[in-house]
Amino acid sequence: MKKTLLGLLALGAVSSAGADSFGGHIGTTAGVHYQTDLAANSAVRYGLNLSATRLFRGEFGIGGEVAYLRDATGQNLGGLTPYYGFGLGVGAAVGSRIGVSAYPHVLGGLNYAVAGGPFSVFVEGNVGPTIAVATSGTGIGFGGGVRLGLNYELR
Repeated sequence: MKKTLLGLLALGAVSSAGADSFGGHIGTTAGVHYQTDLAANSAVRYGLNLSATRLFRGEFGIGGEVAYLRDATGQNLGGLTPYYGFGLGVGAAVGSRIGVSAYPHVLGGLNYAVAGGPFSVFVEGNVGPTIAVATSGTGIGFGGGVRLGLNYELR
């Protein structure tokens, strides 16, 4: 227990070294997120997602995600900064069926800082296996998603 608390405190100390931002996205899911820089070219993002596509199946879906993001070293394409990373999403659904899922994935995207201000816009894609356990059965599949989002840097 002591080692776990010390590890979390160390992570908090590292996380507070960089800039923080919050924002939202739309796409395969819609949600909000909080992002903290680990270094000049890497960050961790924590998100809360609502799955709009589940509503068409008579379900309400909610999920969370944690993702590690890293800028592609030395790349800046006319103000666009490419990045890559990996994440783990988890979700739950209630309605016509009840279930939980996990989605480990890789991701890539482009970020654009708007006029050097605190706002940035990003587009991102992700792919990976989906593992689900539900009242209708269990299964492993392959999933993917896209996002268009906005970040606001807390300065």
